[in-house]
Amino acid sequence: MNDTKTIAERDRASVLHPFTQLKEFATGKLGDPTIVTGGKGIRIEDAQGHTYIDGFAGLYCVNIGYGRTEVAEAIARQAYKLAYYHTYAAHTTDELATLADRLVRMAPGKPSKVFFGLSGSDANETQAKLVWYYNNLRGRPKKKKIISRERGYHGCSVVSGSMTGMSFYHDHMDLPFPGILHTGTPHHYWGAEPGESEEAFSRRRATELEELIVREGPDTIGAFIAEPVLGTGGITPPPAGYWSEVQAVLRRHDILLIADEVICGFGRTGADFGSNLYGMEPDLVTVAKGLTSGYMPLSAAIVGEKVYSVMEEAADRVGAFSHGYTYSGHPIAAAAANAVLDIVENERLSVRAKVVGAHFQRRLKERFAQLEIVGEVRGVGLLGAVEFVADRHTKQRFDPQLKVGARVSKAARDLGLIARAMPHGDILGFAPPLVVSEGEIDTIVELAYRATKTVMDELAKETKI
Repeated sequence: MNDTKTIAERDRASVLHPFTQLKEFATGKLGDPTIVTGGKGIRIEDAQGHTYIDGFAGLYCVNIGYGRTEVAEAIARQAYKLAYYHTYAAHTTDELATLADRLVRMAPGKPSKVFFGLSGSDANETQAKLVWYYNNLRGRPKKKKIISRERGYHGCSVVSGSMTGMSFYHDHMDLPFPGILHTGTPHHYWGAEPGESEEAFSRRRATELEELIVREGPDTIGAFIAEPVLGTGGITPPPAGYWSEVQAVLRRHDILLIADEVICGFGRTGADFGSNLYGMEPDLVTVAKGLTSGYMPLSAAIVGEKVYSVMEEAADRVGAFSHGYTYSGHPIAAAAANAVLDIVENERLSVRAKVVGAHFQRRLKERFAQLEIVGEVRGVGLLGAVEFVADRHTKQRFDPQLKVGARVSKAARDLGLIARAMPHGDILGFAPPLVVSEGEIDTIVELAYRATKTVMDELAKETKI
């Protein structure tokens, strides 16, 4: 058994960690890596024996909580029976066929087929290729551009990273890729004009989208990709009327709608999918994260009938569908997903997220809405965010050098709560496992409040110096 010091040294010497300041980590300025050793319910434990409430469910994904033996047993059964076989040339397994069937039956829109990958990023790469393929097959070779939104998150591979509307995903990486466009963020708090209602703001955002389409040429725009609720871009629910206005624009110009349900899918918003909650009718749907609750890597690009029928009709002319990965439809991952979805359905986690989520939203507002450094408290279901500002009356932001959001996140961690400092602002984000209880929600909110008060006291002292 390796001791903690040895593991930390090996990690520092050999692991390239995502979203980590490399020099600070390499030189020890960031301290040792957190060695996570176990988890149960909504809590994880590290090698030092510290226990944390995971208020972010890993990265929005551990919806069923940690330590569910039902999933571990399903993984083991499949590994003993058949650890791997590919899905090329019409090969399948019982778990895969079962999973695809249930996704087609439960997904929003008019789903027809499911293509499996390993991450939300690769699923959105697949969606881009499907948009291009679809328009080539129907004789529209110029209709290829994809519009995303500023602050939207769709992954960090080449095309999915280009679709992501946050600059630090692009900087020094030669992104965004050509043919990817961005339109305005649907965030009423920051984007609305004085006195503008949510409905009027939504109409303006839809008008701006249409103006972009017309400028570029509707015959060049293939798809619009969006999360039902902005996730990493700030955990921001759409303003009233937004999706009805946007979908009307897309229909007028024959533009596909890709619903990125990677975060919202499988109950997170209090509905089975965010699309259901907001009346979206997508042509393509991307899922990952909650599909397996993070127990195994798996994603899916769910293809609607409108797109698939064109693909099938053209098959005699163009031959085989030439896209796939070695691990597409991996049998162990499919078994894990089926076990997870059994739990989601049997324990009615979407309903639970709606009920407990209402309590969560209420408690966040009760505790935070009147704090002088809080500009907005927002969320839906078991997604929530608190945004900090220097002056709540003028909406003046804090100096970025103060790193207020990151400091609140660290203070919360010191108290045993993992809550995420969101990018492009001073924002504390929450996405606890869907199995969280109302009592645990109260604890999460109280710890976050105490962390915020700690930072407020620090800021007050710093101002006096």
